[in-house]
Amino acid sequence: MASAATPTPTGSLPAGVQCQSVMDPGGGLIERAPAASELLPGEHGLQANEGLEAAALWFDYREAANPVRPGLTEPIGLHQWGAELHSCGPTAILPLDLSLELGCQGPATSPALAAHFLRILPGEGLTAAAVATTSLFAVLRGGGSLTRPGDQHAGPLSLAWESGDVFVLPAGQAPQLKAREESVLYWVHDGPLLRYLGVEPSLPRFRPCHYPATRLQRELETLLNDPSASKANRLSLLLGNADLPATRTVSHTLWAMQGVLPAGSVQSAHKHQSVALDLILDCDPGCYTLVGSSCDSEGQIRDPRRIDWQSGGAFITPPGLWHAHVNESGRAARLLPIQDAGLHTYLRSLDIRFRGGLRGEE
Repeated sequence: MASAATPTPTGSLPAGVQCQSVMDPGGGLIERAPAASELLPGEHGLQANEGLEAAALWFDYREAANPVRPGLTEPIGLHQWGAELHSCGPTAILPLDLSLELGCQGPATSPALAAHFLRILPGEGLTAAAVATTSLFAVLRGGGSLTRPGDQHAGPLSLAWESGDVFVLPAGQAPQLKAREESVLYWVHDGPLLRYLGVEPSLPRFRPCHYPATRLQRELETLLNDPSASKANRLSLLLGNADLPATRTVSHTLWAMQGVLPAGSVQSAHKHQSVALDLILDCDPGCYTLVGSSCDSEGQIRDPRRIDWQSGGAFITPPGLWHAHVNESGRAARLLPIQDAGLHTYLRSLDIRFRGGLRGEE
């Protein structure tokens, strides 16, 4: 399905300079302003007799030190998508596009990441093309295959995927996904970050990696059977790559976690400076997340917003906000948060904090 066109604000462009239409990964047109290198001399805003000071500005520190506010650098807000988005319809790429709200080029779900649902009918396929260093796929249901041509940096790639699998690809040729049965995948890539930097990937930064559902389930059962797990703040597996030993993340920009929220449990509040794109893999009614800007002396979130979970749904947890997961149902729930925390870990800016400590101690 072609994604909706997302206009780029043109108010700051020099007179006479027009936005250009380009194709997005979903096959639709998006609008982008031309890069400075694409403008003709004089179109940068510099006139014939102006020097290099023409673009210089000076701000009072008090007015400019924190530009994250509505109308300037738009804050990241709460947003939620239901499973009805991908429950029926033709083979399509369905972007979770918030670029208009964020004031950035689209499609983008956060300033650095773009999330999509991929719906593929039996015997059909689609190409997941993006200018990105990392593409992560989580299979919500169905089964099929992936093929990717080789290039000067890596040979051709093929794998079979099943429901519950996760696989991650570095920069390279666009992969083709084909379904043998009706399938839905969740696809997250870091293309918006590269667009902001004005760069394209030149080399793969890690090896492709496949995390089969059977192995994920086995590792989770081992974790749940560990006697010390009953005192842990959370029961989760962080997905890592052997090429990234320092960050222990699924890629050099992304972080992914397979988590379990047992029946009747409350996961204490925590926060981090990365944005979280949370995918609910499986749950019953009664599972939800509480989100707020502060906690009281007992670790409870003040005036929280409640986000109710839905199997196959997704939501955003903005950076810097306290959030706690609650399961009031009678069955364990599973979730897959995907964050730009690989990048934050490398920058030493993740700043993840837990009320009561990582293992639940006061």
